[in-house]
Amino acid sequence: MTEVIIVGAGPTGLMLAAELALAGVDSVLVEKRANQDLVGTRALGLQSRTLEMLDQRGIVDRFLDAGQTSQVLGFGNTRLGIIDFPSRHPYGLGLHQQHTERILAEWVEELGVRIDYGVEVTGFDQDRDGVDVSLSDGRTLRTDYIVGCDGGRSLIRKTAGIDFPGWEPTMSSLIANVELTEEPEWGVHHHEFGTQAFSQLPNGRASLVVSEKEPQENPEPSLDDLRAGLIDAWGTDFGAHNPGAISRFTDMARQAASYRSGRVLLAGDSAHVHSPVGGQGLNTGVQDAMNLGWKLARVVKRTSPENLLDTYHRERHAVGALVIHHNLAQTSLMRMDDRVKALNEVIDGWLHMDGPRKSLAGDLSGLAIHYTSRTDISNDDAHPLVGRRVPDLDLHSPAGAFRTYTLLHTGRPVLLNLGDPSGIDITAWADQVERVDARYYGEWDLPVIGEVSAPTAVLIRPDGYVAWVGQSSTAGLNTQGLSEALGFWFGS
Repeated sequence: MTEVIIVGAGPTGLMLAAELALAGVDSVLVEKRANQDLVGTRALGLQSRTLEMLDQRGIVDRFLDAGQTSQVLGFGNTRLGIIDFPSRHPYGLGLHQQHTERILAEWVEELGVRIDYGVEVTGFDQDRDGVDVSLSDGRTLRTDYIVGCDGGRSLIRKTAGIDFPGWEPTMSSLIANVELTEEPEWGVHHHEFGTQAFSQLPNGRASLVVSEKEPQENPEPSLDDLRAGLIDAWGTDFGAHNPGAISRFTDMARQAASYRSGRVLLAGDSAHVHSPVGGQGLNTGVQDAMNLGWKLARVVKRTSPENLLDTYHRERHAVGALVIHHNLAQTSLMRMDDRVKALNEVIDGWLHMDGPRKSLAGDLSGLAIHYTSRTDISNDDAHPLVGRRVPDLDLHSPAGAFRTYTLLHTGRPVLLNLGDPSGIDITAWADQVERVDARYYGEWDLPVIGEVSAPTAVLIRPDGYVAWVGQSSTAGLNTQGLSEALGFWFGS
């Protein structure tokens, strides 16, 4: 019996498989493609928080070596720099999804996870104890849980009966790699139909973005569609021929009503879809996987109760809703009539002020995510670190210097004690939580929030978010709430 079946070997499914493997869970990836190759243009890069998470697993250099760092965030016509954010990765990474998937697949293979290519799920039935999954090759597999990472048209979501409400498309654009016989005006142009862009590739071909006059939904456009779109916008098709790939995206946006139905879970595009403007989709999916992986592993291994999975929906559904909210605003600003131009100018003025820039860039980069799943504490009383990403600090111990994120390479929770080693006791959780005694001599600085009071101890979840903070006073370290936090997240 396989403990978890993951449907879809895109970035989300691959990341989830790696997280489960680190936790010792037996999983299988089922992918309908014959191999990891992609057709057409997909996501173009990774955001800052995604890079931090890959750093937490010790593999970020593989991606940095393959891509190009730059300030990639933008909103409307305004670029949003984050070079002043307190992160080791205050930038985005230009890297085509083909390469992102290749690197993740190599890591998954190193971890011993099996990927069944050329196989589709044709149906499944869940009961109280597991899920029976039917495959296109005639097999039926029994599993504890099935996770749909199978895209916006997810069979897993549909079969589970999970609603997918949202907004219908009002505009569409084509992305193409072609040869041109006439030279266009290279660069990005803001047109009445939306964005039009022409980039010259090193091999002499052209990469195009063509916003269409009327919204179209066919996900497999033809060269004739591209030519028609160019003629509508420019009065010529520039002699477009010999296409390498043509794809279409729209501003449709939808989000699953629930990310979980019993033993069925959703992550990535199966749970949320929207326009690729802003580059949030792949990053949100990978971060879904990081949130779900350790929780699902603990439930499968029976070291935590099943209701831990409810925090996955509570945390990530809220993040997905905010991503879609920003995306709807972004796509609205693509319409280039006089009113939208005026709005863009006003927004540009606001975003050149530090406060609005940092607030929005914190959301778009993922660095400002704040989880509020704990129901046994008051957010008014909690330290600002609780529910936020832990900073990657330069720590010191008798064994030498090290970084916070190196403690998370194995995907285990960590209690980082920065005070008196005798002031804290987690003996009852010693087999579940790694304790590290160290010293830190700098400031605690959070994106958007700024400097916060230095904690004496921090309980860090496997995905790098803070579950509890302890602070010292004249009476010693206050460990109030530690046992409750340990029990809530890591079992009694």
